[in-house]
This record gives sequence, C-alpha cells and structure tokens, in this order.
Amino acid sequence: MKKKKSKGAKKINYTKKIVEYLKKRAPKKVKYKTLLKDMRGKQFDFTEFTKALEKLKRDNVIVEDQKGISLAGTKKTVVGKIVKLGKTFGFARLEDTDEEVFISGRNLLGALPGDKVKLKIFKSSRGDSPEGEVVEIVEENFSLFTGVVIGENFSLLIPDMFPQYEIIFENPLDYRLSSGDKVLAKIIKRGKRHSEHRCEIVSNLGSSQRAAVCAEGILAVNGITAEFSDEVLKNADEVSNYNEISRELKNRLDLREEKIFTIDSAHTKDIDDAISVERTKNGYKLGVHIADVSHYVKPKSELDNEAFNRGTSVYYANKVVPMLPKVLSNGICSLNEGEDRLAFSCLMEIDNSGHLLSYDFKKTVIRSRVKGVYSEINELLLGSEASDLRDKYKEVSDSFEVMRELAGKLKKNRLERGAPQIESIEGAVVIDENDVCVGVLPHERGESEEIIEDFMLMANESAARFARDNDLPFVYRVHEKPDGEKISTLGEILSLLNIPHSFEDGVSPKDLSKVLEYVKGKPSAIAINSLVLRSMSKARYSEEELGHFGLALDNYAHFTSPIRRYPDLAVHRIMSDYLETQDSGLTRARFNKFVYAASSRSSEAEIIALSVERSCNDCYKAEYLSTMTGEQADGVICSVMDFGFFVMLDNTCEGLVRTKSLSEGEYYVDNLLTLKNKTSGDSYSVGERVTVKIESCNISEGNVDFSFVKKIE
Repeated sequence: MKKKKSKGAKKINYTKKIVEYLKKRAPKKVKYKTLLKDMRGKQFDFTEFTKALEKLKRDNVIVEDQKGISLAGTKKTVVGKIVKLGKTFGFARLEDTDEEVFISGRNLLGALPGDKVKLKIFKSSRGDSPEGEVVEIVEENFSLFTGVVIGENFSLLIPDMFPQYEIIFENPLDYRLSSGDKVLAKIIKRGKRHSEHRCEIVSNLGSSQRAAVCAEGILAVNGITAEFSDEVLKNADEVSNYNEISRELKNRLDLREEKIFTIDSAHTKDIDDAISVERTKNGYKLGVHIADVSHYVKPKSELDNEAFNRGTSVYYANKVVPMLPKVLSNGICSLNEGEDRLAFSCLMEIDNSGHLLSYDFKKTVIRSRVKGVYSEINELLLGSEASDLRDKYKEVSDSFEVMRELAGKLKKNRLERGAPQIESIEGAVVIDENDVCVGVLPHERGESEEIIEDFMLMANESAARFARDNDLPFVYRVHEKPDGEKISTLGEILSLLNIPHSFEDGVSPKDLSKVLEYVKGKPSAIAINSLVLRSMSKARYSEEELGHFGLALDNYAHFTSPIRRYPDLAVHRIMSDYLETQDSGLTRARFNKFVYAASSRSSEAEIIALSVERSCNDCYKAEYLSTMTGEQADGVICSVMDFGFFVMLDNTCEGLVRTKSLSEGEYYVDNLLTLKNKTSGDSYSVGERVTVKIESCNISEGNVDFSFVKKIE
C-alpha cells in the first residue's frame, strides 16, 4: 500500500526563498556552502534548489564571484572595458556613456587592460563618482605585453601596464635573462586574481635602462612594426615604375617649368608636399602640390590593405615607422629635388585680403627646384647674407617675400575668425650615434613653418569644399564643440582666477581666443593653455561634415599628407574618382561604405600613434635626465594633484614632486590650481617658477621624480 503524502506538504518556492534570504543579509555576500546549508530542511529538494539558483543568475537577479553570492541590485549590469590598473584598484570605461568607473582591487576578478567586462554598478563610498564590480570577463583582450625581469632565479617579471603586480613566467625558448631585462611576454593562463596569472617570454629586447629598447617594446605591444610582408614589398616594387611618369604626361597638367619647391626639416626623406606662389592682378596664385600616392596604391591591393591597417606613420625620437614601404615613401612618391613626380595639385586664386576666390584640383607632373629646409629659409627671411644659402635658393628666392605676405594675410583671417591659438611647448630629443638621448631642446617654430602650415590649411579647406560642392562621400577632419560640463568647469576656474570670460550663451572659438590672449605672457599662461586644451573635444575623422571648432571652419579635411596618413590617401582616391568620371552618383556608390571604415580606422590608428610617440619620447627624456641625477634645474609648475605637483623644466622635460618629499602635513588641491598644506600653510601653484632636484629616473616607465628645492621669486 502506497504511503500517503501529508496534507500539509507543499512545493517549496526556492526562487522566492533564496531572494528573501539574500535580502536579509545584504549587502554582505554569502558563500555557496552557507546558502546550501541554510536552505536545507525536512523537504529540501536539491535539484529544484539548483534550478532556481541558476535561473536567478541567468536573469541577473543574483551574482556570484569568488567572495560569494549576493543580490545584483535594482540596476542591471553594464558592459565596459578595463582601461587602467593601479596598485589596489582599476578603472573601466563604459561602452554606452564613455564614463569611467572605479573598481577596487578585490572586485576586479583578475581583469586586465583591454578586457571587456560585465560590471555591477553601485553607490561609491568615495564620493559622487560611480564604483563597480566585475561580475564577468566577457572578452579577454590582453595577451601580449612588455615587462621587466626581476630576480635572476625567481622567474618573476613586472608588467609595464600594471607594475604593481609580479607575474611568474616561463621561458620555453630558453632566453638568457638577467634582472632588469625588458621582455615581450604573453599570458598563457588566467587566474581569478592578478597574482594567479601566468605568462611566457616571447622575446628578450635588452636592458630596460636603454630608452631605445623600451621604445621597441612600446611599439611591439601596440602592434607597430617597421617591417613589411613580402607580399606588400612585392606590390610596392611592382608599382614603382619610374618610366610611367613620362608616359603619364599626356594625361596630366605639366607644371615642371613652374617655380615649385619643398620646405621640410633637414632630415625629412618622405617629402609629400610642395608649393608655388606668385602675385596676380587680383591678388595671389597659390599652388599646393601633393604626392599622388593614390596613383600607386590601388583599392584592395596589398599596399592598400597594409596602409589601411597602419593608418598613419609613427614618428618618435629620430625614427619613423612608415605607413608605406620606403620604395614609395622615400622613393617614387617623395617629391625629391630635380626629379619628375606625379602630383595632385590644388591651384588656388586668392584675393588681396587673403580670401579664397576659386580652387581647382588637377592631376599634374612637377619637378621641385630645391629641397628647402625650414631653418635655412628662416635665416633668409631674417635677412641672412650667407652666400651659400643665397646660391642654393636663387631659383626660388623671389617667391619668399610673396609667400610671407600671403601667409600674413591668411593668418590674420584665421585670427579674425577666432581660431584659438593654443600655445604648447614641445621638446625635441637629441640622439647620438649609439641611439642614446644626449639632450632635449625646446622645439621652436620659425616663420617658414608657420607659412607652410597656413598654405596647407588652405588646401585642406579647399578639398573639403570640393567634396561639399560636388556632393561626394568624404573623410572629414572634424573637431566638435566642447562638452558643456567641461566648459562649465573651465569657467569656474577662470572666475576664481579673475580671468574675464563669457560662456553663458555657449562657447565659441572666439571666446576661448580671448581667454588665451588675456593670459599671454602671464605666469598662468601654460596652465590656462593646458586647461583650455583639455576642455576641448578631441579632433577625429568622420564621414559627416561636422566642422572644425579649433580652426573655426565649417569645412575641413586632410589632403596634404597621403604618404603618412591614410585619411589623406582616402580623400585623394575619392577626388580622383570624381575627376575621372564627373559622376557624383557613381562616386557615392563606390565610396559610401568606404568612408565609414576609413574614418573609423584612421581615428583609432591616430590615437594609438600619438600615445606611442609620447610614451617613447618620455623614455628618451628619462634616459637623458638619468645622467643628471642629483643636479638642480629650474622649471615651472604645470599641474597639481593630491599626491604632488608636476614641474616642466626649461628644456620641456617633466617630473613629479611628491607630497611625501615636502614638509609634513595634510595636502589638498584648491581650485584645481594650487596644492596646499593644511598644517603649515605652504602652497604650490600652477605657473610658479621653482628649482627642483632630479632624484630618480625610471627609463622603462618614462617617469622622473624631483624633489622641491625652492621657489624662484
């Protein structure tokens, strides 16, 4: 006879029971074993309990990590990317909003830079900024990295991207390693904590005390290589047919008898722009002649695929990693002196006030009369009587006064438009024959550099007008209006400093120009220029015509550097297609999708290249200062943080004065511009000149530590 179930027996709702249990214990996490033990009873059904628990996880009602199980809260999980790791924390940038979220070390789940993660967001104990917890690593994007070997017998290395952790490595290729070697490594096993990750050595680059070695590592980990595949080199050799230049004459405008010449630095080998200028009855005729790279790099060829992926050439120290093989960049595409070259010319008519009357784009053949050098032409513009210089430039010297006159009018117009003239100090590193940095000098722009810049701006603006006038798909260089919140913050700082400004009705380029003009020559100029720059949007490439805030222009594109920038090559290709077909509909059909891909990839590549160039140069600067450890130097405070202040030396090298090296007391930042000691009243403000002592230099990380000596009155 079957045993009857008791009348009071009911099916247990484990979903409800688990949620109520976790609510009572929130915000604490409960270990699975504890939950299981407390759920057990006389009628416990393990299968139903497990089903309920797993469904709650799938529905994001609860989350489980190595610390235990807890309610996910009312907010859904969000997706972000790990962008930075500190010693006991990390930051993730959210996909939807670009907002950065703080994550404590215990909540990182072993996530590494570049990893795509699912985050639970909660109210931060640190203030208003959001805080998060990694509940799942959705996509692992960190594998290849550089680091420094420590301890010859302990098999440990310190990764450059998160130097607060030590990782055990394997050496399957049996490299001979010493403590302090810079190595290229890859993750071979992931753990739930950073200390549990394992890696293996891929390559030993050399001593981390050499900037050249550190730069090589920075390039490698960013996928930047000077080497080209055999297929790309073969394609480059195939198209580099110098005989074709003469055969192309019948299809092009012959400008070989025009006074066309180039102006670049003395060491430039990839010369992609030349100019010609003369007075006319109505004003001026300006020619900007650009290497016709699109004639050689055809769509979907091996060369084109490689150039698309690279996006840009990378320049650092005294080196260049080219976008195109040298047989093109330094050879058939380079506008070398006295050699016939295929060009894409922008021929402009400009009135006596410096305003554009008309433009015409033509496929041409040119022959540069001379390889001009900025420093030499600057000397001549200053009135040098040096006979060797006058002999070198005798064919084109009568163009100098005309180009100076025209450039002056173009600059005047640019300033009247209100384009902000942000002053930034750049440093040029001096490298010896052993690839060691032996000096850092402030880079000064002379008159000829400014002239060429203004001429290139005119050609770029004309190219954008060409696209608009002919209704073409295009790759524009855009610079959108500043973010309202950033401008509001800038306004608050300017008010505190009693700097006149008016942002109430939205900011215009002219508004920022007035601020920069007001602080020009004042001690705070460096800081205000930096703050204005940080308040502005980042320039990028776009298929949309969004204008250029920084230049105060409605239409702008990059046309003048197709040897070293893919967006310029893309622009040339689109314009060439239209000039050949005269059918905008056909050009749109061919390039509508292409401009999206070219704009996106070019923007990504530019960001990486700028970061790499900056990081490499920082290593070289640290290498130079390492020879001056213990010496004193003068500089200016350029920014302040809770942990100290940064000083830019007169040679443009920067270093950090940490609060722990200052007098004892509690430090805080007042108005973003002054670091104050609550106890002693000592203060250190942006713009103040100080003397510092060079204490230590980390060449591998490109960081320098100073100690404060005195203020300079």
